[in-house]
This record gives sequence, C-alpha cells and structure tokens, in this order.
Amino acid sequence: MTRRPLFAARVLAALAVLSLTGCSSDSPKPPVDPPGPAPAPFGLDERPLNATCLARERPVESTGVTTQRVFPKLGFLQPLLVLQAPADASRVFVVQRGGSVQVFPNDEAAASASTFIDITSRVNSGAGTEAGLLGMAFHPQFATNHEVFLSYTGYGGSTNLRSVISRFKSSDNGATLDPASEEILFTLDQPYPNHNGGNIAFGPDGYLYIGLGDGGSGGDPQNHAQDLNSLFGKFLRLDVNGGKPYAIPSTNPFRNGGGRPEIYAWGLRNPWRWSFDRATGELWAGDVGQGVIEEVDRIVLGGNYGWRIKEGDQCYNPIPCSGAGLINPVVQYTHSEGIAITGGYVYRGKAIPSLVGHFIYADYGSGRIWAVTNDPTTGAAKPLLLASTTFNISSFGELVDGEVLVVDFQSHLYKLVPTGAQQPSTFPQKLSETGCVDPADPTKPAPGLIPYDVNSPLWSDGAAKERYLALPDGKQIHVGDDGHWELPIGTVLMKTFSLGERRVETRLLMRHPDGSWGGYSYEWDDAQTDATLLPANKSRQVGDQPWYYPSRAECVRCHTSAAGFSLGLETAQLNRDLTYESTQRISNQLATFDHIGLFETPLSSTVEAQARYPAPTGSDSLEPRARAYLHANCSFCHRPNSTGQGPADFRFSTPLAQVGVCNAAPQEGDLGIANARLLAPGEPARSLLSVRMHSLGASRMPPLGTRAEDSAGASVVDAWISSLSTCP
Repeated sequence: MTRRPLFAARVLAALAVLSLTGCSSDSPKPPVDPPGPAPAPFGLDERPLNATCLARERPVESTGVTTQRVFPKLGFLQPLLVLQAPADASRVFVVQRGGSVQVFPNDEAAASASTFIDITSRVNSGAGTEAGLLGMAFHPQFATNHEVFLSYTGYGGSTNLRSVISRFKSSDNGATLDPASEEILFTLDQPYPNHNGGNIAFGPDGYLYIGLGDGGSGGDPQNHAQDLNSLFGKFLRLDVNGGKPYAIPSTNPFRNGGGRPEIYAWGLRNPWRWSFDRATGELWAGDVGQGVIEEVDRIVLGGNYGWRIKEGDQCYNPIPCSGAGLINPVVQYTHSEGIAITGGYVYRGKAIPSLVGHFIYADYGSGRIWAVTNDPTTGAAKPLLLASTTFNISSFGELVDGEVLVVDFQSHLYKLVPTGAQQPSTFPQKLSETGCVDPADPTKPAPGLIPYDVNSPLWSDGAAKERYLALPDGKQIHVGDDGHWELPIGTVLMKTFSLGERRVETRLLMRHPDGSWGGYSYEWDDAQTDATLLPANKSRQVGDQPWYYPSRAECVRCHTSAAGFSLGLETAQLNRDLTYESTQRISNQLATFDHIGLFETPLSSTVEAQARYPAPTGSDSLEPRARAYLHANCSFCHRPNSTGQGPADFRFSTPLAQVGVCNAAPQEGDLGIANARLLAPGEPARSLLSVRMHSLGASRMPPLGTRAEDSAGASVVDAWISSLSTCP
C-alpha cells in the first residue's frame, strides 16, 4: 500500500510556497498580522482514536413488536407483494415490479428462488411511473383449478400505460403459470403515470376485488374518484366464475344503473394495499393522500370515501365543503409521520397475542409501522406505533398461519415478531451524555471526531453548520464506483445548526449495531450549556426566525436508502479544502482522509483528478453550479427507487436529457400555472422546479425542514433555466 504520488504532489506544492516566501533580506520588515492557518499537505497527522462517539442501540419502543429478517439468503428486485397460495404453507411467492413472480420453499435456509411466471415483456414499469406488475391473487380453488389473477400496467393508450386484469392457468399442476394462457378480463387506459392502484384479492364472498387509483396527476383534475361513470378511484367487485370474462354480482350498488356496474365503493385517491380480515370479512385499506393526510379506511358496499372533496377528514376541493354522505377515515396521519401509506392486514396470528384483531399498516417513506387499536374508554380507533424501520415498505403479506411479513422495496423480506421482555432505554437524553461532545463543554466535539464540510450544502434556513464524522476504531469507509461513501456500522455523523451566534440544534445520524440508520435531534437550551433529545418534531421561534426540528420519521424521509442514508458523504462533495482547527492547517479533505487511513482503498490519483462538485454560489460555470444545488437539495428523494414523486433524477451525474424534467408535464398537479412544465427552457415562471423552490406553502420543495426561501440558491437555478433555449 502506498500513497507516495499523492503525498509527493502535496509536499512539492508546499515546498513551492515556502521557496517563494522564504527570500532573505536585511531590510526592515513591515508589521504583519498574526499568522492564520497555513496551507499544508494534510490537515491531520494521524487518525484520532474514538472511544466514546459510537452508534447506540435504537431507543427502546415499548410496543412488544419488532421486525426480523427472514429468508436471509434471498433478495428480490423491487418486490411489491408477498403471499402464499390458499391453505398451502409450503411455498412463498414474491411479486416483482418488473413483471415476474418468484417462488421458493417456506424454509429459512432457502438459498434460491425459481420463476413462477414471467410476463416482463408485457409489463410497462417505466422509470418515473407507479406502474408495473402490481397485484396477484390466487383463485380460492387454486388447488384444483390452478387459476391465478394478475394485475399489471401494460402498453397502450395515449400515455402507453394500460391497466390490465388477467386470468392465468398452470399447465403443470400449479408448479408454474403458463404465460400463454392469459385471458384478459378488462383493461383501462391510464391518463397519467401515477395512481394506478392495482391491488387485487378475492373476498370471503368468492368475488374478485380490484382497487384502482384516481388516474393520476395531482388533485384528481378530472374528478374521477367522484364520477360514478368512471372506474378510476374505485373499488370494483367482479364475479369471475359467473360469466365471460366476468359477471356483475347481484348486490353491486349500480348493477341496475346510476353508475358503472363494477363499482363496489368509490371516493378513493390511490388505495395502496388492502385486505380482508380473515375472521370478520371486513375490508381494510390504506389510501394514499395528496399532500397532507394519509388514511386508513374500512371499506363497505356502496361507501363514498370522500376524495377529492376531502383529503382525510379535511376539505380539499371545494373549501369549504359538505361532508354529507362521506365516510371519514378510521385513523389518519399527517406528513410529519410519513408520505405514502401502505395498507396491510388484520393480525390473526399466534406469535403476538396483543396484536390480534388490529389492522397493521405502514408508511413507505418513513418506514414506520402502526396498528389500529381501540381506546377501551371511548371505543374510538387510534394508531399504535409498532416499529420504526428504515425500510421502504411496499407491502405486507399474510401467511397461511396468520403471521405477517413486511416487504422492503429495496430487496428483502421481514417478519413481525415479539420482542420479549423490554429493557429500559439507555439512549442518551442529553447531548453531553452521547460521547460525541466534551461533557464539560458540549459546544466542543469529543477528541475522536473528525471535522468535514461539503461543496454544495443542503439549505437549512440560512443556519451555519458544523459537521463531524465519528468512525469506530479500526473501521474504514468504502468508496463506491459512483463516489458515494458507505460508512461502517457504528458510525455517527454530528451536525450542529446555529442562527447568528446561537446554537439551535444538534442532529446525530447513527448507523446502529443492526446496520440500520436513525436520526435524532437535540434542542439547545437557552443558556447554551447543553441540548436535550426531542421525542418528536417541534417548532419554535429563535429571535425573529422560526425553526423546525424534524421528527425521527422525517429524518429518514430525506436520509433515504436509495441515497445511501448518509447525505453529503461522497467524494465530489468533500473534495475541497478545510481549515483544521486542531492543527491550524488548511488542507484538502480527501488528501487528509487518505493520509490518516480512513478509506478501505487508498486514493488512486491526486485530489485534483478526483470529481468535485462546484459551490452553487461560486465562480464555476452556471449549469454545474445549478446541478450541484439540485443534487444536494433534491436528489436524495428524486432518484431511481427513492421516495420522490414523478420521473426526476436530480443526481449530478445524470445527463440533463435523462433527468426527466425538461419540457415534462407535471404528474402531481400544475399549481394553477397555464401550460406548466417541470422545467420549461427559458421560463422559470412556467417551471414547477423553480416555482416549488420559491414557495413556502404545501407545494414547497424540498418539503421538510425549511421555513425560509433560499433566494441565492433559487436564483442560481432560475438563471440556469433562463439560459436554456431547448431540451437536449
């Protein structure tokens, strides 16, 4: 292992500076100011020992429930559903968004899965859409008739997205499905690429139920969900045994007129995962909200669930509105807890007796899992938090024995399990107790922390930031081919925010011993002597400026798994000089990190040859500065497989032609702007990318953690948009 080329370049540069400034003369020297930090090859001479600032176990959630990885030797490609065939516990099936269903033995030692069916060539699962192979339902008599129903988006229509519900049969006694056996029940052309719904299931009455979204865009612009002559925004019920391709059940509310006969219930925005209680037959659903409220609904025959008149229990369009005839949610939550609900199952297993009879649901963005429970005093339903995870929960699955699996869209399967006896939480309640600061003076970092800074920072309402990295001794950073850094288990990142001379908040981002990440906010006291751990989000006034402390759920909305959780820790962001206070030197951070052995693999070239993001308000050319700003402020959500809505991929490395915004029509509403585009070349006022940056309301982007406009950053992006004459 050698670092001589990089070391030599730095030493020669330093010698050159000395040779130019080291001339000897007997003439009087003018007075000089005290010397400041000196340029040097390296900011630190050696890696500091870190015995105190290490990631703790997650704070104890006294719910008696946690998640446990199952089938650990298996991984899947964008899994959307897991299920078993009726009364057959021997196999497990996983539906993959791209168009295939994988099957494997129900054995923890299972090391491989085989293909049950592959219709990838028929499935349009294009980037930037919510499309794909979305649902699967075994016929209740699968053991004898070997029929399975699939719900997917195929090709066709003006948007080339067509919802398809089809029947398939097995020609090998249920071992696989024959793709050539497809019998299409019905199709529905989608007007927009989002809100496809797509879940299907057989009810206890033997009929096939289908959940469809409102057709997409934002705010249901065509009022599909309330239009009884449209199938969008509805639950449908079909008799797939009584006719070809299906018959209408006799009790469907519009079987004899007044609306489409397939409709069972209406007024839904995008029912994403729902199920029947195997004990009572009740239909429970999660319905994804617009921009404020996510809701759990108990669906009944002929029920109207309010969208777009209401979002949750609040008026949406019109305002004010009448709630007459509308069914409010059983429970709901706001976007301080998550961004997109995933419905689950009423628990009927045996492993967790306290959960029996409770509907389990989760949030795709925050990874939180809840159950609906009843207040024993009032009988009112209320949410009970079961677990906080870092999963993008795309679905749940109910096994034959009633136990519930959790599907992480990123690859893996988990199971809800009891935790056993709960121990008191030892998570530090004061910043001075974390081991990451000097306990005698919490304004100073502990000796084991390494300072760092980034080229293009995330906007935080103008706050000054101090950033530190704490690695476990002996552990190193893996640098990916894309320049992103993977930090080892036990890592802690510490960031302190100050307004003026006042410290307001210190956030710790930890990679816990189980490998997951969690974020924790500490609020500084008025005396500036210590900071206290906050259990939830909080707003307060600091001088003449409002400040928002994010909840732990909101932390993982930005620190996404798709972005690697540790935002900002990447080669191009840290390729810059830093003043190291402990040595009073100025040095490049990459050179210093490499010199003290933080990287698994030493740098192969000089820092000048490494990628570098420009500072958005610096002197580099306009487009790279704007793209660096969007990378830092938008790309953690807006990138493939992350939580952002729409097609945008704002990573700096993505060519503009592939970012997916130039002259693209908006999918989440036009904000009342005529002929709006995500990015309209030469016209910031018609570009929602710009409009959302300037907004301070519900349409603001990024949506979390800021209460003030970044006028400097927005002006850079506006100038770039203005400079564009056409799309590449």
